[in-house]
Amino acid sequence: MKNDSSKKKINSLATGISLGLALGAGLGVAIGVAVNNIGLWMPVCIGCGVALGAGISGSLERFNKKKKY
Repeated sequence: MKNDSSKKKINSLATGISLGLALGAGLGVAIGVAVNNIGLWMPVCIGCGVALGAGISGSLERFNKKKKY
């Protein structure tokens, strides 16, 4: 069987959440090390990154669906 990766559907919401998680974790570590309180800043930045990633990717997905019609 052939596996044609070009026909796979890309889930933009999952992509946005994962990018927000990764960027939030990096930002949380950087701020946490700078202020010497990594236990506070890691979850705060991860939460904000996931929320922003989901919001932005959801908005872009909705905008692209409106544009097609």
